[in-house]
Amino acid sequence: QVQLVESGGGLVQTGGSLRLSCAASGRTLYVMAWFRQAPGKEREFVAAISRGGENTQYTDSMKGRFTISRDNAKNTVYLQMNTLKSEDTAVYTCAAGNILSVTPPAYRSWGQGTQVTVSS
Repeated sequence: QVQLVESGGGLVQTGGSLRLSCAASGRTLYVMAWFRQAPGKEREFVAAISRGGENTQYTDSMKGRFTISRDNAKNTVYLQMNTLKSEDTAVYTCAAGNILSVTPPAYRSWGQGTQVTVSS
């Protein structure tokens, strides 16, 4: 099972930016996704990217603000988050799977998550 390690979370002011990283162990490439979960809320799909990076999917509310990308030489996926809002505050978790999907059950492996806090 692939191990996933996220980094890059932190505290940022409204309107600011953060870039999250998720490093996957081994050399096998997977479909990668980011999910987030705010306190008291259900886990929410953020974005996903295919193995080669040619296909991406986003939740509509994050299109134009968030960008998912990957560096397959490093087996790492990124989430660039711009124009952050207080409602983006959540634990962001990356996941690995075999199909591009917005639903958590499609992903077999999960990281521990990284906290993103947007202060107003």
